[in-house]
Amino acid sequence: MINVEISRNAGETSVNILRRFSRKVQSSGVIPRKRSLRYSSRVQSHYKVKVKTLKGLNRKAALAELIKLGKAPIETKRRR
Repeated sequence: MINVEISRNAGETSVNILRRFSRKVQSSGVIPRKRSLRYSSRVQSHYKVKVKTLKGLNRKAALAELIKLGKAPIETKRRR
């Protein structure tokens, strides 16, 4: 990550320092980079993907078996 650093010049107002700092932060691209990474998640490992897929397949097979036996749970329409 890039740290932005501003040094105060002689006779410079605090408003001007803040303005220079804001301009430097915008030009460095720190904020857009952080915003793009804000909600991203890591890529799951091959093993985790495999386990999740197998769980789904087992669940689907169990439901199919219950449907064949006539013991499947009754599905109700979802309300808004």
